[in-house]
Amino acid sequence: MRTAWFLLAGLCLLAGSAILGRLFEPALPGAARAAFLAWLALWCGAAVFNGWVGVTRAGYPLLDELPIGLLIVGLPTALGLALRTALASGCVGIRRSSGYVSV
Repeated sequence: MRTAWFLLAGLCLLAGSAILGRLFEPALPGAARAAFLAWLALWCGAAVFNGWVGVTRAGYPLLDELPIGLLIVGLPTALGLALRTALASGCVGIRRSSGYVSV
């Protein structure tokens, strides 16, 4: 169950960083990329910390934690890259009209 909560937290953080990146993109070119890279660094750190807690505190063997760590990092990262690609290609986006953001 803890893995599901971590995945949900990662996806929520990803959504927040994507929204912030897209909102700041008109004023700061490259903000969406910077927000994604900041999320990626933060999320990899959180996943390593989660694995460390699992091994040192909960007593799980390292070989049991590695696949879970890959899932925790890999799934949100793959979705983030897919979202970033879709936003960059214009398939999905935030339309701006008269300076206001509308979806």
